[in-house]
Amino acid sequence: MVVSGGIVPFHLAQSPVRGRLIRLGALADAILSRHDLPDAVLTMGGQALALVAGMASALKFKGSFSLQIKGDGPVSMLLADATDTGDLRFMARLAEDADPAALPTSPKELLGHGYLAFTIDQGADMDRHQGIVELTGETLSEMAVHYFQTSEQHDCWIRLFCLKTVDGWSASALVLERIADEGGIENAAQAEDAWETACTFAETLRDQEIFDETLESGDLIHRLFGTLDVQIATPRALAYGCRCSRARLASVLERFGEDDLDHMVENGAITMNCEFCNVGFRFTRDELGEKPA
Repeated sequence: MVVSGGIVPFHLAQSPVRGRLIRLGALADAILSRHDLPDAVLTMGGQALALVAGMASALKFKGSFSLQIKGDGPVSMLLADATDTGDLRFMARLAEDADPAALPTSPKELLGHGYLAFTIDQGADMDRHQGIVELTGETLSEMAVHYFQTSEQHDCWIRLFCLKTVDGWSASALVLERIADEGGIENAAQAEDAWETACTFAETLRDQEIFDETLESGDLIHRLFGTLDVQIATPRALAYGCRCSRARLASVLERFGEDDLDHMVENGAITMNCEFCNVGFRFTRDELGEKPA
């Protein structure tokens, strides 16, 4: 599944601000509905997908941008990533003692205490760039903003949205970044005022607007920032893109000893499910090496 205009980049010509409006459309349901997880977890997952989609769209090279969170709350791990071409995937794990029927709804309570890491991966031949911070904030938006302020010393405004309706899941985001002024701002005070004005305008965005499928993304951006000389760039596509493969999972199984493999066999085969796409891969015992004599 491909959403052709899933990301719409823009910048404010007279302000030190660039932004992205991210709307996953039907792609959110295609990804999230594969997971047998409580709605509170999938809501956070949809927000995470919209976040990494927006961040990966700023990459200037072939690679991926990932979000990983580990905490001591009912959700022990959450991972979402996006490639520079817009391929998205997501997974989450519940803690062993978590009660799926009685989970809290806020990200802070779901995750507890732990850390958040953003990773930029430029491929096997390049070093990965990773930043890690403690989980701070009530929402995933606040946690992400805290990361950029503390780890990257970079001003961002981030609002993440995810909603389940009768038609399925929908997820979106609006991201603003403060950039170096390239002209038009005479002094630091004016630049600060321009940034704060843009953030104030962004705060007026409402759920009913971001989820209104009849409202085009370009029109929504102009509605928010039209008086600030907003310039819209070429929209970018988003797609479902799990990178699992039979060969990769087989290589994982081959790390186990013969006895361990024998104990994994059920009904004549070993089945492994990818945690991102929930697709099962079936291996006969003979495919994974000789049985002990």
